[in-house]
Amino acid sequence: MSCSNESVNEYVPTPSPLEIPPFFQDNILAPVIPTNNPQTVEGIALGKKLFFDPILSADNTQACADCHAPENAFSDADRFSDGIDGFFGNRNSMPLFNLAWNYDEKFFWDGRSFGIEHQAFQPVIDPLEMHNTWVQVEQKLQQHIEYPNLFEQAFGTSTIDSTLVTKAIAQFERTLISSNSKFDKHLLNEATLTPEELNGFNIFMDETKGDCFHCHGSDKNPLWTDNMFHNNGLDATFTDLGLGKITGDPADNGKFKSPSLRNLAFTAPYMHDGRFATLDDVISHYSEGLQNSPTIDPLMKKVAQGGVQLSAQDKADLKTFLLSLSDFEFINNPAFSNQ
Repeated sequence: MSCSNESVNEYVPTPSPLEIPPFFQDNILAPVIPTNNPQTVEGIALGKKLFFDPILSADNTQACADCHAPENAFSDADRFSDGIDGFFGNRNSMPLFNLAWNYDEKFFWDGRSFGIEHQAFQPVIDPLEMHNTWVQVEQKLQQHIEYPNLFEQAFGTSTIDSTLVTKAIAQFERTLISSNSKFDKHLLNEATLTPEELNGFNIFMDETKGDCFHCHGSDKNPLWTDNMFHNNGLDATFTDLGLGKITGDPADNGKFKSPSLRNLAFTAPYMHDGRFATLDDVISHYSEGLQNSPTIDPLMKKVAQGGVQLSAQDKADLKTFLLSLSDFEFINNPAFSNQ
C-alpha cells in the first residue's frame, strides 16, 4: 500500500518487467508493451488464473488452456479444436510464446486481430469456441468470491469489465517466453550440435537447398519467424482465403501467418489447418509438394519442380535441426502451468 495523499491509501500493483533473454536483447527490438497495460505481478497472476479458468465459457467447461495447452507449447494436439457445443473450427490453434515480439501486432493465422488484448476478446464470443457473451462473463466474475478482489489488486477497481479481463490475460501471455532450446544453448556455447543437426541448419540456410530462412529467420533471429503472411504453396485453389478474407485484396488470398519454428516437437499437427500430422510431412511438402497459384510467394522459387527436391538424408538432417529448436524447459515451466 502507498499513500496517494495524506488521507487516501491507494493500492499500487507491483511492476514486473518481462525477463528478456540476453540473446533477444542483443538481436531483436524491445518487446511491444502497451503503455496502458504495463506488466505487474498482480496482473500476470490474474491473467494466469483467467487463462486456466473455464468460467469464461458459457457452460463453465472450457478454458483458454483447453485449446492452448502448456505441454503442447500452448497449442492444440488435435487438428481442430472443439467448442463447448461440440462444433469444430477449421483452423489449428496457434502456439503461444514470444508474442510480445510480434511487431506488426496482427494475430491469428489470418491477422484479423490487432494486439494481444484484442485477440483475447475473440474466443469468448465465438460460437465455435466458448460461445459466451461478455456481459455474462462480467456478471459471473463480478459475483465470484475471489475475482473482484483480484481485479482490485491488479487494476485498482473491483468493477470487472471485458477490457480488464483481456488486459490481464495479455499480461500473462506476454510472459510466455521460449528461449532455452538446444540450439539456443549451442549459440551460447553451452551445448554441442550433432553433425546431423549442423548439416540440417546449413540446409535450412542454403538458398539452393532448404531455403527456409527467408520466412523463418536465421540464428540471428531468436523468434524463428518473420511474423508476416505468405502463401507457401499449400493449394492451387483456396477454400480458406486467409489474409485475403480480412483485407479483401485478392493478392492476399491463401496467405497465412508464418508460425515460429520453435517447439515443433510439441506443436503437431502443422500448418493453419493442421493438415500435416508429422514434421516429415511438412518437409516433404517443401521438398516436392508445392502447389502453384496466382498468389504463391515469390520466395517459393522452385515451385515449378514441386519444391527444393531434398535427398532423404537432407530431409532427415533438416528435421533433426528443426527439433533442436524445441524448448523443454518452456513446456515444463511451473510459472506457465496450472499450479
